[in-house]
Amino acid sequence: MDRYGSEARERYVPEPPKRSDRTAFERDRARILHSSALRRLAGKTQVIRAGTDDFVRNRLTHSLEVAQVARELGKSLGCDPEIVDSAALSHDLGHPPFGHNGEAALNEIADEIGGFEGNAQTLRILSRLEAKTFDERGRSVGLNLTRATLSSCVKYPWRRGERATSKFGVYEDDLAVFAWLDTRGRRTMEAQVMDLSDDIAYSVHDVEDGVVGGWFSLVGDLDTPGAWNVAREWYDASATDDRLDAALERLRSMPEWPTEPFRRERSSLAVLKSLTSALIGRFAGAAYAATVERWGSGPLVRYDGELEVPRDTLDEINVLKALAAHHIMRTDELAVVLREQRELLAALVAHLRRTGDEELEPEFAADFRAAADDAARLRVIVDQVASLTDASAVAWARRLLG
Repeated sequence: MDRYGSEARERYVPEPPKRSDRTAFERDRARILHSSALRRLAGKTQVIRAGTDDFVRNRLTHSLEVAQVARELGKSLGCDPEIVDSAALSHDLGHPPFGHNGEAALNEIADEIGGFEGNAQTLRILSRLEAKTFDERGRSVGLNLTRATLSSCVKYPWRRGERATSKFGVYEDDLAVFAWLDTRGRRTMEAQVMDLSDDIAYSVHDVEDGVVGGWFSLVGDLDTPGAWNVAREWYDASATDDRLDAALERLRSMPEWPTEPFRRERSSLAVLKSLTSALIGRFAGAAYAATVERWGSGPLVRYDGELEVPRDTLDEINVLKALAAHHIMRTDELAVVLREQRELLAALVAHLRRTGDEELEPEFAADFRAAADDAARLRVIVDQVASLTDASAVAWARRLLG
């Protein structure tokens, strides 16, 4: 039985039939995989600055790992693996240079024009900025993905200010394609799988990177009071010390949890890899079991149900995220670097606003000249800066600002 109907396979701009040995969703994944936006993720920060260590993740390697987790979990629930894979590969396309720090800087700069949000930028890239297809008026519609795939790339299917969160999924001038998706404020099952897989990969692999990088150890005392404050501030305001302590104790009781301090040797790396594999299986398995118990064995696709994640599992994920955040992102050393990154992006945007289309790359220069007003022109400049990698942002600042 076909799990996805003709409505799910529609594209914003109709395309002539393609060769029949590939499904529409396989073509979607291929378009994303070959996009320039995906390639640029190799030069963008995950947690530790891109290019500073050959071992740690960047946004591209993180996205590939999210896709692997999502593909398997989604497939077990009956989702088309190509759709889930596409959503996972795309989930960070909208991130600017310097990761979430760059996102915060651009959001402040763009406040007057509706802000900046990495997920809204992802939709903009997929449906406008990435060159592939044009409509009858000669306007770019980006990769022209199917409705099922594109809607599953939308993690926050609402406009800015519609929910009690700073997160949102669409800018005002992208509302036409957003309305076509017809999400009705709901996330597809595939998007939910992508989101959880992102959290799983984020929590597990950031801890692995932090341990290998010498930022903290999993053996001995951890600064849990500081980490638990981060957990409440960033991830779950309702999390009590008792809940987080219990979650850490459950994780420490796993047979794969290290018993000796990490050494940069193959034996220690093997222990750490065993732990990461066990954690991924633990978290994905708990979500699968809870979802099947609540919604049945499926297949569960599109808007058929909700992905269920037990609170204990969420607490364990948040414990790992908080440990990495506290020991890496909250250090005094990194605070100086983060401030400099924000100042660099602000100065770069200010310079480009003064020089108009003179310094913009050709495609953005064309957008700038076609923009109807100052707000639209600022959005083009933000698009340009957001597209840069960490290294190219620094290079542009050196070239343009001295």
